Amino acid sequence: MTRLSVNLNKVALLRNSRNLGIPSVLRAATIALDAGAHGITVHPRPDGRHIRTGDVHEIARLLKNRREAEFNIEGNPFHEVLALVREVRPQQCTLVPDDPGAFTSDHGWDLGRDGPRLAPIIAGLKALGIRVSLFMDPVADAMPAAREVGADRVELYTEPYAQAFGSADEDAVLARYTAAARSAQQAGLGINAGHDLNQSNLPRFLSAVPGVLEVSIGHALIADALESGLAATVSAYLAAIASAPHFADRGKAA
Repeated sequence: MTRLSVNLNKVALLRNSRNLGIPSVLRAATIALDAGAHGITVHPRPDGRHIRTGDVHEIARLLKNRREAEFNIEGNPFHEVLALVREVRPQQCTLVPDDPGAFTSDHGWDLGRDGPRLAPIIAGLKALGIRVSLFMDPVADAMPAAREVGADRVELYTEPYAQAFGSADEDAVLARYTAAARSAQQAGLGINAGHDLNQSNLPRFLSAVPGVLEVSIGHALIADALESGLAATVSAYLAAIASAPHFADRGKAA
């Protein structure tokens, strides 16, 4: 069964817009795990615009008591994330080639260019017992190189599939992911996937792409939670209002 790791960056982004500590990233992690999620993903960035160092340590402490759940920390190894990864020692570190000011991750590694720099970093992380995954575009010919630099897994960057979903290009784009996954398996790599996967496009992807071990989903999942949970939350607030003495009742009592 493909495992689900819930990315909590968007919860932290909302929390950071005020100085109230809500919504709680730690509470969101607990709810996700209690609901059956197999792990938690975070992607701290140098500017701290969403997940922050304190969040990473709090989630790490939570997961120490959740042996069945995995912690996945994503980030660019050349932009300050490695010290945090070495300190926390998550089960998995996904290395992503995003620029410091990038709005979101938007491409995979060019291993012809970056492989020599990545290899010693990967070896160092693996020596700490951390599984290493490389964020990769769905290019079948690039998968053996990911294995050569020492990666355990690749995370296939799925935004091109998400954009093509439901269009005339869907089958052709999906075929690239199928070929990349088969190439990765032949090279001895595990396969993860993530970026813009959602409830609609996920079943087709998993049916067509063999051996996906884990999907990391954040933006769509949190957006769905706002919609699916909003009605229940409004009802709860209305109940709280109804349970309080009304102004008229208080006036009569006075």
